Amino acid sequence: MNAARTPHVSVVLIFLNGEEFLREAIESVVKQSFQDWELLLVDDGSTDSSSAIARSYVASDPSRFIYLEHDGHLNRGMSASRNLGIARSRGTFISFIDADDVWLPHKLERQVEILTSQPEAALVCGRTEWWYSWTRKPEDQSRDFLQKYSVPLDTVIQPPAVLDMFLQDEWASLCDIMVRRSAIETVGGYDDMFRGMYEDQAFHAKLCARFPVFVSSECWYRYRQHEKACTTQSHQAGLWASTRKMFLLWLESYLAANGLKHTSTWEIVRGMLFPYRHPRLVRLSAQVRRLKDRIQRSLSR
Repeated sequence: MNAARTPHVSVVLIFLNGEEFLREAIESVVKQSFQDWELLLVDDGSTDSSSAIARSYVASDPSRFIYLEHDGHLNRGMSASRNLGIARSRGTFISFIDADDVWLPHKLERQVEILTSQPEAALVCGRTEWWYSWTRKPEDQSRDFLQKYSVPLDTVIQPPAVLDMFLQDEWASLCDIMVRRSAIETVGGYDDMFRGMYEDQAFHAKLCARFPVFVSSECWYRYRQHEKACTTQSHQAGLWASTRKMFLLWLESYLAANGLKHTSTWEIVRGMLFPYRHPRLVRLSAQVRRLKDRIQRSLSR
């Protein structure tokens, strides 16, 4: 690809000490059937060999690979790192891959075809494979599964149906997307308040609240399941509930600020925030339900 040519697709890959899987993620981009791309490798302050791995690809082809880091090689979090990649990207379409995940070979080809043929859609998403079998351990070989979506597939879905879907079912969260640059510019990219968990869901929420989404039945993305993953570590550290609350409060504020109070999403978010805001009432209601259940069981004997 000529260095002066603007690529059709920009791929943003952020990493932090990702030496174990980084090369495999990069190679899954290199092996795409669609080749009109650039890959922006954004280093979020790595201290292992992943910085050297990324720089080696840039040295091999500086017209296609771009290495980026924050000033002073600082760790600024996932949102700031993705925004840095977006700011330096040149493509009409932008896609994202995490440093521990893998794309299937026709991912870019199919998503470019879909966005080109569906001008109404601001983004396209596919079904993600929860990928356990990469370990090659016998106990993991049958654990892989494709996420399920509760909206119609292979068609354009009007807002905010996709947002409502993944709010109510976190297994349906969007992992694999390609977005028009114009849509990202409209919503302002990722929100820097999310350094780790929920950074992608906040970004996707802004997009899906405003734009039509083409939801494909196809799978192009393998989401590696392992103990070092951000989501896994957050759950193990007991941070999920507090981070979930922060995300819901942020989304409530975002909806209010953008004139989206009178929507289905607003009702869903308010309902999900109720237990956080009224924990005593929720506990009392649970106690009443348990008491009613005991009485009913006693009467049925």
